[in-house]
Amino acid sequence: MTGHGGPAPRAGGPRPAAGLRFALSLLTVLPVRLDAETVVDRELAGSAITLSPLVGVLLGGFGTGVLAGLRLIGAPPLLAGLLVVGLLALVTRGMHVDGLADTADGLGCYGPPERALAVMKDGGAGPFAVVTLIVVLGAQAVSLAALAEAGRWWAAGLAIAAGRVAFGWCCRRGLPAARPEGFGALVAGTQPITVAVGWWLVAAGVGVFAVPGRWWQGPAAIVVAVLLVSGLAAHTRRRFGGLVGDVLGASCELTVFVVLAGCALH
Repeated sequence: MTGHGGPAPRAGGPRPAAGLRFALSLLTVLPVRLDAETVVDRELAGSAITLSPLVGVLLGGFGTGVLAGLRLIGAPPLLAGLLVVGLLALVTRGMHVDGLADTADGLGCYGPPERALAVMKDGGAGPFAVVTLIVVLGAQAVSLAALAEAGRWWAAGLAIAAGRVAFGWCCRRGLPAARPEGFGALVAGTQPITVAVGWWLVAAGVGVFAVPGRWWQGPAAIVVAVLLVSGLAAHTRRRFGGLVGDVLGASCELTVFVVLAGCALH
């Protein structure tokens, strides 16, 4: 495995199929396995980050389908929204939710970066984590309920997929890892800026169809998400010394929240 200071791989390098399989195995509970001879290195991990928005599209379609199905059988909108949020946490192993909680606790504690990283690695959920989870996941559920009532199905799928677009922005070149080991070290700095920006532009383009009659609302929500994720990446770099894997989960959940809420506004 190459150290995090090594050369950045080419996005979507020579193993895109393996990268997609790795992304599916990492980001979902699907029984996808890598070949026995596959080495998980920076090149493979970088390819997985590049292709993770495709996994987001899969999850977005799944979540939207469940939301529509629950409404079809008469489930109240808020109940449907809560169930979709919970189900998405299950099918992603709760990994992004855990990252959001750990990041909140790390940012909320006092002391040097080493202290914050130790708090994040501890695994417990402090008061900052609990409040953050309640607010962010609760807001996601309420927003999904509003979108379901308005029939804005494109917006629901867009938001879930956009959460995975945020990974590339956090892993763009020039942002270091906070630790010499761990997933953050494996993916930090692997994404060319063109790839990171390109996926946001795709999301903004799809966002044109998110809110019927208000073509600008979806793209505007994506822009707000970019600004929030950029601020989070900059702040965590100052606070932790660089990227850690938990920040990817936090950026995902916050992006989903911002895009859902932005598209739910009347």
